Amino acid sequence: MQPPAGHESLPHTRPRPVHWLATAAALAALITGAALLGPGDTTATATTAQPVKAPDARTARYPVDCGGTSTEIVKQAPADLDGDGRPETAAVVRCASGAGTRPSGLYVLTPPTAGGGTPRVLATLVDPREKMSITGFKVVGDTVSATLLGYSAASVPRCCPDLRRAVEWRWKDGKFALTALPVAGSV
Repeated sequence: MQPPAGHESLPHTRPRPVHWLATAAALAALITGAALLGPGDTTATATTAQPVKAPDARTARYPVDCGGTSTEIVKQAPADLDGDGRPETAAVVRCASGAGTRPSGLYVLTPPTAGGGTPRVLATLVDPREKMSITGFKVVGDTVSATLLGYSAASVPRCCPDLRRAVEWRWKDGKFALTALPVAGSV
């Protein structure tokens, strides 16, 4: 390209391959230096956070009177059940027994308020005083589900529950809402 009439073309105003190579080399050095140096220690420590672990059901204290025997964790499952971004643990608990099946409780645990503390019981979904056994326990997403086994009368032998109901709980309006599922064979 020719300069306009009356203008002189200076050698430094015309890009040559050597100029493009120098620019590319400088840009590559800048990117490499930034990648090697990184954002620095102050940035890394400010954004690094430890994820909250789900409570361990074995370390919690439950509102259960076992009359001198220990509690037994039958099953436990972690999940964010209340939608706050931190995991809770749903746990099926009963008093340990050598024979027979003691009534079960179903509890939702939340992490301790202070580091190193014991998990807290956020909710009691099934109280052992209701004298029910729990089977089919599972947690899927934000839903806790189970099958409750119970007795229609005090005369029904404790070995053989005659009532059965599938239920599930979901967090709603600041508490767990119980939904009884249809009874098998009902219309």
